[in-house]
Amino acid sequence: MGVRRAVEMALEASAKPLVKDPSGSRKVYTLGPLIHNQKVLEILQERGIICLEESGIPELDENAVVIIRAHGVSPLAENVLAKQGAHVLDATCPYVKQSQSKARSFAEKGYHVFLAGEEGHGEIAGIKGFVDDAIAKLLMKPLSDGNSRCFVVASPAEAESAAGDLFNRTPLAKTALIGQTTIGPEEYIAIGEKIRKYFPSLEIVNSICSATKQRQEALRELCKNTDAVVIAGGRKSANTQRLLALAKELEKPGWLVETVSDIPPEIKAFKTIGLSAGASTPDELIGEIEEALKAK
Repeated sequence: MGVRRAVEMALEASAKPLVKDPSGSRKVYTLGPLIHNQKVLEILQERGIICLEESGIPELDENAVVIIRAHGVSPLAENVLAKQGAHVLDATCPYVKQSQSKARSFAEKGYHVFLAGEEGHGEIAGIKGFVDDAIAKLLMKPLSDGNSRCFVVASPAEAESAAGDLFNRTPLAKTALIGQTTIGPEEYIAIGEKIRKYFPSLEIVNSICSATKQRQEALRELCKNTDAVVIAGGRKSANTQRLLALAKELEKPGWLVETVSDIPPEIKAFKTIGLSAGASTPDELIGEIEEALKAK
């Protein structure tokens, strides 16, 4: 839902921009890659949509239309855009928006917040920004590393280590756990269990996207009736990578395919091939890959 909504907003803005400068030229940007699918990003670029990096937002004017990516951004980045007077379209996925709101609320109540996900992922970075922003306002001074109350953990082992360190410093800390919307349910549960070894009252937010759950459950069923699977989607997409990892956990040969040309020749050795796709994979591309697999 979130990625399709973001792409639709971007295409609509490029076709009929909300703001134009006197010359009529279009100034439409995205703050960070709108979604993690290279083919879609190339289409947006062809439409004249420019991708800006959150860490280095250039000077913009009121004629600029800036679309916030589906994964969301930090309050700091939003404030920079607001001060510049740019027209902002917020394409943040509704599920991510909920996580951002929860994170801020926990931080304002004095909680230490664990984020289950990938350190460098845009969604996690944005949610962490909401925690840090809330803590900085509570302290009424810029946040330093020593004052951080947010911990990004990518695995149960990292969760146990971070929880243990926090327990040694603040054994009575109030804690909460929020997961990246694309994290696997089993992994999320395992991370929560490791933290609860130290903090039994840990509050766990049900933050996994329902579409992500459905895709993973569908892949489990698909693997029961196939010899191998193809996952259609971008290599930088977290949900696509998790689908591929799940296929491997289920001991099925699997390949991540961005375009038809990525289909490996060894796939001919398998009789029955299953096809799954990430949330950001265009229907057109899925159809092309499906037809190519049938032809083999």
